[in-house]
Amino acid sequence: MGIPEAAERFVRVWERAWAEHDVEALLGLYAQDCVHRSMPFRAPHRGRDELAPYLRWSFAGERVADVRFGPPLVGANGLAVAEFRVLAEDGEGPSTLAGCVFARFDADGLAVETRDYWHSAAEHREPAGPCS
Repeated sequence: MGIPEAAERFVRVWERAWAEHDVEALLGLYAQDCVHRSMPFRAPHRGRDELAPYLRWSFAGERVADVRFGPPLVGANGLAVAEFRVLAEDGEGPSTLAGCVFARFDADGLAVETRDYWHSAAEHREPAGPCS
């Protein structure tokens, strides 16, 4: 699978699986020995066995209203980046999460390394700029 196809599959599965909290579908996007970094100063999650509980923890108590990923931008060396926006509700009320994910894919189209950055707002709002 080529990198553009892998990146497109990655964002489309994330878009659907986040909305449904489908951890198993998400894990299928990652290489067994992947490294996932969530925010710059957190310890990385190494491998699917560490990624799975992090995803379950992230989804706990979250009710998703809308998930959108923009089209991935593909660069050299198996690297792609995509913007995302999530409208959700939790115990504190409505929130918006807007950010981006950087992903590097192997020859099989699996993510071997990912890194997320995001910001949140305490209500549902549209960040400036498109996220198709």
